[in-house]
Amino acid sequence: MSHLQNLLLDTLLGTKHVDSAALIKLQERSLCVASPGFSIMPGDVRTLVNGFAKNPLQTRREGLYFKEKDYKCIRADDYSLYAKNENTGVVVVKTHLYLLVATYTEGMYPSVCVEATEKLGEYLRRKGN
Repeated sequence: MSHLQNLLLDTLLGTKHVDSAALIKLQERSLCVASPGFSIMPGDVRTLVNGFAKNPLQTRREGLYFKEKDYKCIRADDYSLYAKNENTGVVVVKTHLYLLVATYTEGMYPSVCVEATEKLGEYLRRKGN
């Protein structure tokens, strides 16, 4: 298992408030690593990358279509994108090289998912990733 996958599993899934997580390479627009059983289709990768490429206000207005669900965008800025669909949600944090994606499901605390994802994103940015 790679160092990056260990980071995802330990720092995100280890909280018990992240259902699945992945790292997407920004340049290649491709999946780098993901938690077991979590696959992100190329169309979903494009959606997430475009969420940051657009004007954040536009992303906030339009929301996201991710993994065959419509999500209402709660936050969209240069480094973070949060969206929810009923009791589930997706948190995306942009670093220099990656998009860090984390999802939560019903019964999990969205705030813990956000905090863990933001902290890992900050760690990766400090490391130059």
